Amino acid sequence: MDNEHVSPRQEEYIKSHRRHHHLVALFRFLAFFLFLVLWEVSTNLHWIDAFIFSSPSRILQTILDMSKDYSIFRHTGITLYETLLSFALVVLVSFLTATLLWFSGTLSEVLEPWLVILNSLPKSALAPLLIVWLGANTRTIIVAGMSVAVFGSIISMYTAFRDTDEEKIKLIYTLGGSRLQVLKDVVIPSSLPSIISILKVNIGLCLVGVIIGEFLAAREGLGYLIIYASQIFKLNYLITALIILCIIAFCLYQGIQKLEHQIRKTRSL
Repeated sequence: MDNEHVSPRQEEYIKSHRRHHHLVALFRFLAFFLFLVLWEVSTNLHWIDAFIFSSPSRILQTILDMSKDYSIFRHTGITLYETLLSFALVVLVSFLTATLLWFSGTLSEVLEPWLVILNSLPKSALAPLLIVWLGANTRTIIVAGMSVAVFGSIISMYTAFRDTDEEKIKLIYTLGGSRLQVLKDVVIPSSLPSIISILKVNIGLCLVGVIIGEFLAAREGLGYLIIYASQIFKLNYLITALIILCIIAFCLYQGIQKLEHQIRKTRSL
């Protein structure tokens, strides 16, 4: 949108919206900074046991030590790769399956109860079976990551497709459009907000599933590092891995949020 076409009221709203986002970001940073300060002070004053809870300075030192042999980058990169691949496969499988269910009402009636049942199964209980079926390898970890998110994602995406405004669909049919055109021109655009929300949930679920898989089937990755550190009581390593997982989850969420803002900006033009 060109600046000369923006009214003073719209310009004021845009400035107010930006100030709000900057304020939220500032408060987030301050809350995180105060948490780190309180954590460090608590360990230095022996309010909490530094061996059990570690401290920001110990975690920073652990990261520096692990950076010398690049092990921290190797573990983080492997977990990030497995998470992104699991997430991409979940998005692809969910979209294709939800589209197929939307095209065939009979098929959706047959499969929907099974999807609900599979989604309700505890995925941590499936991980040992996956190791038996697929072996202790990266493929098993990726499937474990997918298993946590894919069934719920299919159900949610299909529900979003099915809840599209019927009047808009009738209008396309009235103008001689096909069912494929209805999907492309009405259903998918109308479902974009729901799809973005599903992606936000799925990226976290895939990370959880990958860590579950790494607990049982990995020799590298942050999940393996957590199990290894707990077994030898290197709690600084364990908490460092947890902190890195939080950072990964935050960065992935922010990436999807940026995508959401870009889509909204494009649709508003």
